[in-house]
Amino acid sequence: MTPAQQIILVDPAEEGTSVLGGRLRMQGYTVHEVADPAEGARMALADAPAAVIADLWMPGISGVQLCRLLKAEAGTEHVPVVLRGPDSQRNRFWAERAGAAAYIVKGRMGDLVRALARAIANTPPTDGFCIQLAGDADLRDRIASHLDAALFESVIAAEVRALGTCGAFDRLFDLFSQLVTQITTYRWLAVSTVMPSRFALHTHPRCRAETDREARTALGLSDETMLCIVEDEDTSEVIEGPTPIIYPIVLGGTLIGKIALAPSDDDRHARQLVNVLAREVAGPIRMASLVEESQRLATIDPLTGLMNRRAFLQALDVEFASAARYGQSLTGIVMDLDHFKVINDRHGHASGDTVLSTTGAMLAKQARKGDLIARWGGEEFVLALRSTDLAGAAHAAERLRKMVSALGVTTPQGEPIVTTVSIGAAQAMPGESIESLIDRADRAMYQAKSGGRNRVVISSEATQPAEAAPGSAAPAAASEASANESASSDVSNGRGSAPGDGASARN
Repeated sequence: MTPAQQIILVDPAEEGTSVLGGRLRMQGYTVHEVADPAEGARMALADAPAAVIADLWMPGISGVQLCRLLKAEAGTEHVPVVLRGPDSQRNRFWAERAGAAAYIVKGRMGDLVRALARAIANTPPTDGFCIQLAGDADLRDRIASHLDAALFESVIAAEVRALGTCGAFDRLFDLFSQLVTQITTYRWLAVSTVMPSRFALHTHPRCRAETDREARTALGLSDETMLCIVEDEDTSEVIEGPTPIIYPIVLGGTLIGKIALAPSDDDRHARQLVNVLAREVAGPIRMASLVEESQRLATIDPLTGLMNRRAFLQALDVEFASAARYGQSLTGIVMDLDHFKVINDRHGHASGDTVLSTTGAMLAKQARKGDLIARWGGEEFVLALRSTDLAGAAHAAERLRKMVSALGVTTPQGEPIVTTVSIGAAQAMPGESIESLIDRADRAMYQAKSGGRNRVVISSEATQPAEAAPGSAAPAAASEASANESASSDVSNGRGSAPGDGASARN
């Protein structure tokens, strides 16, 4: 009989040869029957059998403990353990969590024989490594050690899973790094995600440049990958150390990122720790990404990728307060695509959407860092230019007007679509409200429409909004005008409402 057919049967209730033992021998197995679970464990660890059969609940050492012990030792980690006991969902749960190959209701010998054959057939080959235990004390120490390790992992897992309520990736990583520094010492800790592509790094302030390069290399990231940095002295200041430990972060079979930890010294537990962290942080990362995506969708216009009206007003409120506090200029621009209804009617709404998305992409590309851009609604866009006076706004608006004219949008059939825009701009006055600024820029844009379209009009209202009569229009002044069809800025110093013709004036 070959060693692969040896079975250890642990049954405290039986003395000598049991009925189950006889049934297994009929199937061609060599069965070693023991009543003491500790003796069964020593036999398995000394000479790995083809399988172990034990009761779930036994005096001294339970089947759960026996299973965890064998799974934790290198020589028996692949030995299938079949546990038996009363028919109970709770018992099945415990057996599964312990790593048992199967849980069989006691007395169902046919089920057990079949489950045993399947488990042995699916067992990978082993190297025959075994250990010799000194006695019960050694055995119980090993069991206690493995149970302590399992408890430690469960505590870490619970702490990491609790971070799932952070709601933002940068805050999640900050709290995550604070947790990991309480468990182990390291030179740096990094987490990267796939969608979106980003990179978070926890490092010592004096080692940032070196660890940034090392972490990006370890994770295979380019210099363009978005970085979230946490710098403090909780990390080691050592530049060099053991090779970084890297594990994939997988959720539901999908790779969502990687985690890398660079130990400051040789820590034999570090690899297992990183493995646990990689497994447990996947859920919180996914939850934070979903929250961020929902927040982004609530503030972003899906067609153009720019801010929507609500997000723009919230951001502009902050800019207003900052401009007032530091005495900086702030200019609002309203721009409306000319004859947009004609574009939709003549070329179709799909082409109209292409014009809008192309315009939005151009505005996003041309904006300075700190400027605010949004789709105000329909074919209308708004901008808020930080630290920009009327002269600067006129220059910026004229540049944008020319760029809209040069968009070069075509229909799916290749027919060119003429695109022009009418622009109005106004500079915020002391004490003015956001609504008033946008209204003045909007009325200046209407004057550009009524003046022939494809031009810029700059509001030059000099009085405070509170002094203006209700319903009165703001005077407007414009930059230099041209006489041809692609006229630049409209020159108008007259007072009074801009003449309009209903919807056609807006378009």
